[in-house]
Amino acid sequence: MRLLRSTDLALRLLMRLAVAGGGSSPTTREVAADMDVPYTHAAKVVAELQHLGLVDARRGRGGGLTLTEKGRTASVGTLVRTFEGDGDVVDCEGATPCPLNSGCRLRGALRRAQEAFFATLDPVTVADIVAEPTGALLLGISKGPGAV
Repeated sequence: MRLLRSTDLALRLLMRLAVAGGGSSPTTREVAADMDVPYTHAAKVVAELQHLGLVDARRGRGGGLTLTEKGRTASVGTLVRTFEGDGDVVDCEGATPCPLNSGCRLRGALRRAQEAFFATLDPVTVADIVAEPTGALLLGISKGPGAV
């Protein structure tokens, strides 16, 4: 299973904000540049994270992005489900439906594997994934002050 770019960016952005110093509130533009992604893509992810209550975004002088307490304690499994959606790993009923659809056991096996994947991530929080030594590593690979 491969995560969507938006899921990957959301997780990396939350990690970045989780290790940012108290006075460091990067802007969406700075985060996009630091992570080498288009600004528009970063802005969409930030908007979704803000809608979920995981990130505060303030405009203007002294503005920027900060991680909320809800963001710090958010379940990685829930985040991945939210960004990935709950669709099947394979599309058996797409434009050209699979002829094995009515008697295939693969679809069910893949669905169980997908749920096991999510279940493994459910107890893991954003705070967990930036605990030492990861937090120090994130700060160590910064391009600039407070950047990832």
